[in-house]
Amino acid sequence: MELFGVAVTLLLTFAGFGVLIGLLFGFFGMGGSFLVTPALLVMGYQTDVAVASGLAFVFGTSVIATLKHRDLGQVDYKLGVLMIAGTTAGIEVGKMGLHWLQDIGLADTVVSVAYVALLGGIGVFITYTALKGDGGGGVSHDADGEIDADDIPDIAKKIQSYRVPPMMKLRGGVRVSLWMILVVAFLTGLLSGFLGVGGGFIRMPALFYLIGVPVPVAVGTDLFEIVFSGGIGSFLYAIDGAVDLAIVAPLLAGSAGGARLGAAATSLVDEDDIKVYFGVMLLLGAIAVAVRKIGGVIEMPVLDTVALAIIIGAALLVSGAVVVSSIRELRTERADTTVQTAD
Repeated sequence: MELFGVAVTLLLTFAGFGVLIGLLFGFFGMGGSFLVTPALLVMGYQTDVAVASGLAFVFGTSVIATLKHRDLGQVDYKLGVLMIAGTTAGIEVGKMGLHWLQDIGLADTVVSVAYVALLGGIGVFITYTALKGDGGGGVSHDADGEIDADDIPDIAKKIQSYRVPPMMKLRGGVRVSLWMILVVAFLTGLLSGFLGVGGGFIRMPALFYLIGVPVPVAVGTDLFEIVFSGGIGSFLYAIDGAVDLAIVAPLLAGSAGGARLGAAATSLVDEDDIKVYFGVMLLLGAIAVAVRKIGGVIEMPVLDTVALAIIIGAALLVSGAVVVSSIRELRTERADTTVQTAD
């Protein structure tokens, strides 16, 4: 059975996949093209169609998730605009470095190794610090309240100590120099441009560990940035006719609910748990990327499928953990409310 020339089973598969990715996207502020593009490539779609449709999906989902985070007070527009400006400059410089490596024939090797190392390194660091519980998380989800100094990572405290005017006041009561924000944004953009990735897995940790804003605000602000980058990218591809609406429409239909659920979960789940889930997702992502790269080197296409299975398995595992944690927190809150009412 077909609908608009596409098999209904395929449409339902895309919709279900959209729910899964939307949940992760709303919860972490990353994961859209990280999951969608490899899946479409393995399914046999052309590279430009896979990339373009992935970008269009990321744009639509980021709008939905950002609106939910806005409702929760977890988007710092001032910080977002500054990060966009600095990131854009960094991407241009990163692209220049990538072109230089291409000219000397080392681009593929260097970028592949750097990508896996960065994914794995960030994943290990975030998971370790969260499990160690040495501060740096902030259990409060009140984005407008003052963040406890003990919950600000040491690196962020050091950056905040450089009081070079003008000073910017951000959500969570964080005060940091405009120039420090632009430097951090430039560096994250540099890595993003060099690796040729959207950079959500770089920006979200940078906003927390380097700028010092609470984790939910880091997620919401990162999504706000993705609205612009995903919008521009999908528009440029759409002009060339590479966006396949038969792919994007069912994905967005599914992600509409998933993204709002994921965004809402950030106001329920403890921030250390958010970081653990994020770190695990990056670690498994690093393994999947490494498997795919090895498959390309030794010419074993089956490893592409193995890599995709690892990524989807990781997405199912982490999204399941997010849902379970959210339900647990809701039950705890209701139990506390019941006890207080009884008293």
